[in-house]
Parts: sequence; C-alpha cells; structure tokens
Amino acid sequence: MGEAIEVRNLWYIYPNGVVALKGINLEIRLGEKVAIVGPNGAGKSTLIKHFNGLLKPTKGVVRVFGVDTRKTTVATLARRIGIVFQNPYHQFFSEKVWDEVAFALKNFGFPEETIRHRVTKVLRLFDLYDYADRSPFTLSSGEMRRLAMASILAYDPDIIVFDEPTVGQDRFHKEKIREYIKLLSSQGKTIILVTHDIDFVVEEFDRLIVMSEGRIIADGAPREILYNEEILTKASLILPQIPRLVKYSEIPFLLKHKPLTEDELLIAVLGILRGDGGRC
Repeated sequence: MGEAIEVRNLWYIYPNGVVALKGINLEIRLGEKVAIVGPNGAGKSTLIKHFNGLLKPTKGVVRVFGVDTRKTTVATLARRIGIVFQNPYHQFFSEKVWDEVAFALKNFGFPEETIRHRVTKVLRLFDLYDYADRSPFTLSSGEMRRLAMASILAYDPDIIVFDEPTVGQDRFHKEKIREYIKLLSSQGKTIILVTHDIDFVVEEFDRLIVMSEGRIIADGAPREILYNEEILTKASLILPQIPRLVKYSEIPFLLKHKPLTEDELLIAVLGILRGDGGRC
C-alpha cells in the first residue's frame, strides 16, 4: 500500500491567535481504516480540514496522494477526498434533497444517466428516497447527516472522511453506517472517522489516533489504546463498555487478552468456564 495522506510538522494558528495544531506528524496509507478520537477542542476537525485544502498549514506540509495541498485547489482535492462534515449545514447548497446529492456529480461532469442511477442508489441506501423533493433544511438532524454522507458517497472518492457520523442516529442507522463502512473498505477505500463514539469504532477500525490539545498523544491498535486508562484520561475519553467490564472483573486472562467486542468476551468467558484458560 502507498501513502494516501502525509502530514509533516503541521502547525495551524487561527486568525484569532488560537493554536489549534502543534507539530502533527501522520501518515495514512491507502486502504486503511483510521479513527481519530479526542475531546472537543483537541484539533480533530481542524486536522481533517487540511486533508482537502480547506485550511492551509501555518507551518509544515500536508500531501494527499503526493500533492502538496498548498499548491492545488480545493476542487481538485475534493475529487479524490470527500469530507462529511460534522454540521451538515456547512455543505448543503441546493433546494431539494435530490439536487443536493446530484450537485457534485454534475460539477465533476458525470453523464445524466449515471447521475440518476447514483442519486437513486444512495438515497435508497440512506432511507432518503421518499424525501427527494424536499428541502434539505426540513429534514431531522439525523436525516441531514445521512444526506451529507449520501452527497459525498455518490461521486465515489478514494478517501472518505466522516466527522461524527453517528451523532443523531438511532441504533438501526448506526448499524447501516457500520455496514456501509465495511463495504467501502472492502472496495479499497481509505476511511477516516472522527468520533466521540468509542464503542462504534472498537470493532471496525484497525488503527486509533488519540488527540489532545492540538497534538497526537497515541497512535496504534485499538486493543492497546482502549485498555490504557492513562491515555484515555488525558484525552477526557470514557473507557469503552467491554474494557470497562473486563477491568472491574479483575480476571487475569481477560486483562491479558483485552477483548474489545461482545463476541470476544463471550468466547473468553466460555473458555474459562470450560477450564481451558479461555483458549478457543
């Protein structure tokens, strides 16, 4: 796999003097699924806005597929990297749901037949087809977030960045988002997820980046990071459900193997009950 995104010594200072990013170094490879977590104000959203050139480094460099974001346009970068923003109001342009999804496809010059097919497909996928003629601003907050996702996914970028996609979603639609992320990953897409929903990422992501006060304080496998209370405390994050249960169980085998999912926990507990030390 090659590099999709390269960040070197990235500093960003807002016009009001707030230092949002402090010496970020990061590589994200093609096909990776990466979750970025941390408290409000950690710099997560500021970081991802550098990936498509919406923000330019105060100091340092960001390269996407080898291209310096300071030397190209947002429109050029947007064809290969799509960002689903935390606040859908920031990316709606059209008076109708259908036109909102079709907007980027038309700008990128897709044929009309392809546009009709793709818009229909993603609106049905996100349970929005019946709202095709409504204004995006009449939708519920959860529906707006799904529309924001649909408008990006319709034009099939190589890198897809989701900023807090599960906010406002019920359990059913969270599972649909999870399944769609799996599908995109199976197609070789690079997935970057910014979230506070730690329990959402434990099963799906191979890599977890933890940010705090404009810096990366941890970068590695979720199984290691999510059992490290020192890191989670520093980032004001709550221990996920399964690690929390394992911690309070004080069972050495469980603490050693660090299960993250209900299935992993069940297999380990059944093994202990069989008397084989949790082996399966």
